[in-house]
Amino acid sequence: MDVIIGAGVSGLTYANFTKNDYLVLEQDDHTGGLCNTIFQDGFVWDYSGHFFHFQDPRIAQFISERIDQSKLVKVDKHTQIRYKNRLIDFPFQKNIHQLPQQEFIDCLCDLFEKDEKQQPTFKGMLYAKFGKSIAEKFLIPYNSKLYATDLDKLDADAMGRFFPYADKEEIIRNFRQSKNDSYNGSFLYHKEGAIEYVHALERDLDANKIALNERVISIDTENHIVETNMRTIQYDHLISTIPFTRLLQISQIPYNQRVLTSNKVLVFNLGFDGRGFDTKNHWIYFPEKKYCFYRVGFYSNIIPLDRMSLYVEIGFNSNAAIDVGKMLARTLEDLRKAHIVNKERLASWHSVVMNPAYVHINRQGIDEVSRCKEELARHDIYSIGRYGSWNYSSIEDNMKEAIQLTLIL
Repeated sequence: MDVIIGAGVSGLTYANFTKNDYLVLEQDDHTGGLCNTIFQDGFVWDYSGHFFHFQDPRIAQFISERIDQSKLVKVDKHTQIRYKNRLIDFPFQKNIHQLPQQEFIDCLCDLFEKDEKQQPTFKGMLYAKFGKSIAEKFLIPYNSKLYATDLDKLDADAMGRFFPYADKEEIIRNFRQSKNDSYNGSFLYHKEGAIEYVHALERDLDANKIALNERVISIDTENHIVETNMRTIQYDHLISTIPFTRLLQISQIPYNQRVLTSNKVLVFNLGFDGRGFDTKNHWIYFPEKKYCFYRVGFYSNIIPLDRMSLYVEIGFNSNAAIDVGKMLARTLEDLRKAHIVNKERLASWHSVVMNPAYVHINRQGIDEVSRCKEELARHDIYSIGRYGSWNYSSIEDNMKEAIQLTLIL
């Protein structure tokens, strides 16, 4: 029997496609993991912004056959950056012509005078590809807030295809005709939240094979035994979707803790009694330190509402203590400072801490994950998903990884 730890998107996808008998273990009282939805005081919020942009036809068809199409909204993404009391279109590097004249000249000159020698770190890559001004005005401060770490600790390719690269020619062509496309230029959103995608994955599964409120305490790798808070289970294959470091701990497999690091993110879901002035942005980026958050998203601009509904994301070091009440007060103050909230009053709120949220990708960490995965595989243990593989990936990537594993086992 295949034992699957975690009833999130990756675990449920594996359960759908495997030909083996299976049992899903979920420590919470509900499925979905971080892909979950809160219904509160008339507001619909996800744990954080979860937007689906399926490119694989097989996955798109699988989901579309199991979800109410009439409640799906296709959205052409519109995002901007709050920079020195003005809004600049995203990505920053392709829209420097929207800056004040002297700043635009600085960015353009530095773009052509940059040292293009490839640097091994993420920060070095930003300087090498975009020059001093673009790097220091947006790319470095924003990503430092996002990852809550020194960007010299990340690999140059830490964000992979998710980073909006652009060469000099693209940047200059964008001065005349904006083309701010990206991997998620459009996305699908369900009017009842991201949890509907989880329900689609659950639809054909045997409910008796999904055990809620059951937490894995330890794994006996030699004897293929899982110990939970309720029972002892023998497995043929163990498929884990929990954070990779947690799996290593409960499997008693030694690893280098210094190279497998991550941040955590405090997410506030906020509902107000008024509409607010911004009716077009789906999210806004905030690079400046005077704002505690790095991104603010507008649910009410995706599904039009007569009240403003936001998600707000704040990055922290993984060891930081978080005072939620204090951070809520600071967040409301900064939202007013950014003119997102004016006279609107807070009507409802919810918070969640995602830990881990963004893993810190570097060469040492990649090598350590590879080494540990090989050790786990010798015991028929396979770790998949964004946190299970300790990488930066999309929901579709995680589904494809789960499907691929079912073809092997």
